Amino acid sequence: MDAQATQPLTTPVVPDWVRRVFAAVDAGDARQFAAVFAEDGQFIFGNAPAVVGRPAVEQAVAGFFASIRGCRHALSRFCAGPGHCAMDGTVTYLRHDGRELTVPFANVFVMRGDQVAEYRIFVDASALYAP
Repeated sequence: MDAQATQPLTTPVVPDWVRRVFAAVDAGDARQFAAVFAEDGQFIFGNAPAVVGRPAVEQAVAGFFASIRGCRHALSRFCAGPGHCAMDGTVTYLRHDGRELTVPFANVFVMRGDQVAEYRIFVDASALYAP
């Protein structure tokens, strides 16, 4: 892999809109998160079924945000090509009982112009709701 293709988050290679997506997630702002999607965009979290359409994405993500106290992301790498980008890092979920769960994640965005047509999150959050 070309060293120039993968850059840490702190480099200017990461677009501002990607930073805003993660800021919206970490702030629990479902409306701002859904705003980056194409009207018929798809959101796929882990092994859950796809959620299709900006309103449905906003509703699903708002439900997820309500199920946790919060989260914070630390991006490690970002790379992009024509019509897509990918990133990985760790996410720390804050549970309502005060416990934290930190797991690795990888995201893939398929773009349609400046909107997200498909957003896939690869993460094992199975322990998030464990007693």
